[in-house]
Amino acid sequence: MKLYELKAIAERLNDFGYISRARRIEDNTLELVFDKADSYFFNMTRGHSFVYKAPSQRPLQGYNAPFDTLLHSLLSGSRLLNVEVPDGDRILRFTIAPKSSYKDKIIYLQLEFTGKNTNAILLDENEVIIEALRHIDADSSFRVIRPGVELLPIPPHERKEESRHIDNIDTCLEEKFREVQAKKLSEMKKQKLTSISKKIKKLSQLLAKLPDEKKLKEEEKKQKVYGNLVLANLYQIKPYDSKLKTYDFEGNEISIPLPKNVKVNRMSDHFFNLSKRAKSKAKNIHIEKENLESKKAFYENIRYALEQAKQPYELELLVPKRGKSQRKKERLKEGELFWIEDYKVMVGRNSNENQKLLSMAKGNDIWMHTREIPGSHVIIRTDKQNLPDSVLQAAAKLCVDFSTDQPGNYLVDYTKRKFVKVQEGSHVEYDKYQTIAVLKEGVEIRI
Repeated sequence: MKLYELKAIAERLNDFGYISRARRIEDNTLELVFDKADSYFFNMTRGHSFVYKAPSQRPLQGYNAPFDTLLHSLLSGSRLLNVEVPDGDRILRFTIAPKSSYKDKIIYLQLEFTGKNTNAILLDENEVIIEALRHIDADSSFRVIRPGVELLPIPPHERKEESRHIDNIDTCLEEKFREVQAKKLSEMKKQKLTSISKKIKKLSQLLAKLPDEKKLKEEEKKQKVYGNLVLANLYQIKPYDSKLKTYDFEGNEISIPLPKNVKVNRMSDHFFNLSKRAKSKAKNIHIEKENLESKKAFYENIRYALEQAKQPYELELLVPKRGKSQRKKERLKEGELFWIEDYKVMVGRNSNENQKLLSMAKGNDIWMHTREIPGSHVIIRTDKQNLPDSVLQAAAKLCVDFSTDQPGNYLVDYTKRKFVKVQEGSHVEYDKYQTIAVLKEGVEIRI
């Protein structure tokens, strides 16, 4: 951040009277909402910090560190007394009167845009640190950043920066948002499309390796004939023979390779077992093929939705990154696992997985399905809580995205699992349901 930019931002923020909301929306990004109307975002990434203005954004995940708790409790609803750039440093300093204080009290939020030492620090009126986004020990810097420690000033530094007048800082910050959003969207989309494409490629390879049903039936017959011929010619076979040369039942000469380390009197069983395996594979190969094809179609729908996504939040919802430690251990054997605002959402990729999810779901969990078109069943684990409308809306859009890639108007029915009656396979009847309308026009999960 340039010093003249920070000064223009400070001047603009002094137009507001209070901070209505303060929270972290990404690992290094804070959102401050002023006068219930204007949201400003402060990206405190080390060495690459910046400020932008945009509509209020939903956090990618819940942040509950001590810094986040204090940021919310001290700043949300607080009076904004002053915003300044002290001593010509690349610092935005907010002077705030907390709403929660029972008497006159002043605190400071200091946002330091200082390269590798970039930080967000909450201070009391005596310049003692209340909490910080990043803690810094004495081993790393003379300037210790820890709760209860007095904050030392930044060493004086003569800056030689161009000074420029900015007519409308909001316009600049909104343009910065569009620029950052486009770059972030492109990078995330490339990364997540690569991840999904790998899954599709793997499933395609598995499909290509599936044995042909016709060849399996021919193999079944061949091994059965071998077994009968070996059984009929046991008296000719010596323990050290590697081949049996004889005539088949049509009188044609035939040479049968004999298995190693198998007793002569068990050789016919060996061929009969191979015949049974081939028969079983031929009988079930279509099930395995349908299973793989349905999973491939599922991921192709995700890929389509990723390609059409317009916001990073949409990408993160479709292909969530591995994050919280409590989630790392959670793996779903049947179906895909997603998280929407910390609610667990399970999606079936085919009929078999839909059945499994129905059997796993608890009575008060929410079940979802697109009306009148076959597709994924969605289960939202509620733990007997009332779900926010935003979660239901996002899950309904996931349900449509994973069921079809065709644009149109779709209806998604949802009800509690206890009101869903399984008929046959994954076919169900349900009552006491509600319906969410979802418009799919090539831009998925537009929240």
